[in-house]
Amino acid sequence: MARLAGIKLFKGLEIDLAPFEARANWRRFDPDEVLVDFDEPSTDVYFLLSGEVRVLMRTASGKEVILYEMKPGDLFGELAALDGVPRSANVTALTRGEACVMPASVFKELLFSHQSIAERLFCLMASRIRELNARFMEQTVLDLRHRLYSELLRLSIPRQDRAGERVITPPPFHHIVAARIGCRREQITREFTMLTQEGLIERTRGALILRQPDVLKARVAEAFRTDH
Repeated sequence: MARLAGIKLFKGLEIDLAPFEARANWRRFDPDEVLVDFDEPSTDVYFLLSGEVRVLMRTASGKEVILYEMKPGDLFGELAALDGVPRSANVTALTRGEACVMPASVFKELLFSHQSIAERLFCLMASRIRELNARFMEQTVLDLRHRLYSELLRLSIPRQDRAGERVITPPPFHHIVAARIGCRREQITREFTMLTQEGLIERTRGALILRQPDVLKARVAEAFRTDH
């Protein structure tokens, strides 16, 4: 079975990936290893077989904004492969893992010879654009507090053992949340303290629990209505 068969872009498709895998490389990486950096002229596409990575952008002053965190089955680097423009983001490993590194020419041959793969890629890119548009709107319209509420909701999943609650596992570091919404770590710490006092969140050893996510959703919706 092809090693790339588990990648979301190819999963369930009856396509022989072996000839394309044979023309790709396999790269193992360690935590904190930079896989792709800003302004690199490389155009390879990375398919994440194992491990997790973080995609971020950095301003001239050194301020970092986290765009995504990717898990096995995801891919990155497709923009440079398609348009040949130097890398626009940094991708750094969070854990040990392995990626399939496919040259742009091989990727485009695979893409253009299989309409089903092209359609999936278009849908993936569209979903990323929609998410970035939503985050841009939040950054433009919402204050820090409501951006935090929205980000916590986005990061969380329904809690299986308690209906109506949501959970983020593992609990996010304050400086990481700050980098996701564009503020300082101290501001996040202050907001978390207030949310805890209100009984809206609870931090346990292995998770951050959103006790009343509907309240957070309502506050975000109200802030959008009033352009808070």
